Amino acid sequence: MARVAPTSGRRALTSGHDERYPDIFSPRAHRIGRWLGSFGIGLVYGYWAAASRRSGGPITATNLVFGFVSAIVFALLLAGMFRLSPRLPRELRAFAWFLFSGAAFGFLYSQSGDTVLMTIGLSLLFGVAIGLMVFYWVYTHEDTRQDRRSGRDAER
Repeated sequence: MARVAPTSGRRALTSGHDERYPDIFSPRAHRIGRWLGSFGIGLVYGYWAAASRRSGGPITATNLVFGFVSAIVFALLLAGMFRLSPRLPRELRAFAWFLFSGAAFGFLYSQSGDTVLMTIGLSLLFGVAIGLMVFYWVYTHEDTRQDRRSGRDAER
C-alpha cells in the first residue's frame, strides 16, 4: 500500500493516529492510569498538608485523618480538573487552573501558620503563574490539535 511521505520532516497522520508511537495500552488502562496519577499526586499533597500542619511534632491520629481527607479531596478535584478543563475554551481553562492551583497552594501554605495576607499574596502569585502557563500552552497548541483532528499535517 502506498503512503504519502511527510513534507518538511513532519510525521504523516492517517485517521488521526500518530504512527511513530504505538498505543500499547488499552483505553481501560489509560482510564485507570489517569485515576492512579491523580490519586498518587493527591497522596503527596495530603502528606505535605499533614506534615506542614504538625510542624515537626508527633504524628497523631487526627493528623493522619487530616492528611488522608486532604489527599482524597485534592485527588478528586484534580481528576475533575483533568476531565473538565479540556472541554473549556482557553481563557476559561486558564482561569479554572488559576483558581484550582491558587486555592491548593493557599491551603498548603495556610497550614504553616504564616499570616493570612502572606498566604493570600503567595496564592495569587502562584495561581497567576500557573494560569498564564496554561493559557500559553493552550494558545500555542490549539491549532496543532485541530489539525490532528481534521487529519491534516500542519505546515508551520
